[in-house]
Amino acid sequence: MKNLIILLLFVQSVCAQQPARRIEFEAPESYPEGVAFDKDANVFYVSSARLGTIGKVSKEGKYSELYADKSLKSTYGLKVHPGGKKLYVCAGDANYSKFSTPDTKKKMARLLIIDLKSGKKTADIDLSGLVPGEHFPNDLAFDDKGNVYITDSYADVIYKVEASGKAAVFSSSDLLKSAGVGPNGIVFHPKGFLLAANNGTGALVKIEITAPEKASKVKIDQFFPSADGLLLNDNNTLTLVQNGGVNKIFKIKSTDNWVSAQPIESTSVEDRFAFPSTAAVSGNEIWIMNANFSELAEGNNVPSKKFSLQQAVFTPIKK
Repeated sequence: MKNLIILLLFVQSVCAQQPARRIEFEAPESYPEGVAFDKDANVFYVSSARLGTIGKVSKEGKYSELYADKSLKSTYGLKVHPGGKKLYVCAGDANYSKFSTPDTKKKMARLLIIDLKSGKKTADIDLSGLVPGEHFPNDLAFDDKGNVYITDSYADVIYKVEASGKAAVFSSSDLLKSAGVGPNGIVFHPKGFLLAANNGTGALVKIEITAPEKASKVKIDQFFPSADGLLLNDNNTLTLVQNGGVNKIFKIKSTDNWVSAQPIESTSVEDRFAFPSTAAVSGNEIWIMNANFSELAEGNNVPSKKFSLQQAVFTPIKK
């Protein structure tokens, strides 16, 4: 019996030391920020904060370019439309673009729609005139009526673009405001509201679709400064990606329709995420984009050639 216990402890120790699974791919200088999984094609789509390109990555780590044009500076959050045939992409020029110009820096705000079969752009919606000031289109989410909602992290608003292409400001709640980067990750909840992460304040904000003026802060015992991507696992569970030196992924649970919530699981510091930004689900696996933005912030003279998607492995948070 003693030997069996020792063996079990040894196996448990070895399993705990196994490195997190990564899908490494070569995309020189791209610095992907957004990630979306296409279950039909079995590939990930990734954006590029530095080059503005949109690429796809196979499960084996093969990268290929899906779409690019010379007008693009940076691409950030992207999502596959629920219909499975189109990819929606946030395009701007917030900070790290290699091709930034005074005419576009913190001014560009576009929503691109790419046909996945042909790889061609089918729509390019300008959002920059909806609100004065600086712009950073960062992430997006679809509701169940064919509308898409886009966070603008510099203008501190959420836009709504209808299926017809008509764009308007959806919410400019004070809870979205921040001295730096404001609303970032966003998801739609089937009960009829949005959940958005305020990157600067670390708060999770709930906004009713039918009454966007009714924004409220989800009551959580901790804040998540530098909160980035969000992923709704089910009606009661949310995955939140936090970078800014924390570099951990959290699972947050609510039992009262997101009036309040609490973190229940997280990844380990030993997993060594490299400025994690966004999350995508493939089957029962959650994959995180390692954006490596710390290299750009530190003025790295030799841009990376290789990047990685990393599987999030969660363990319960001890009370």
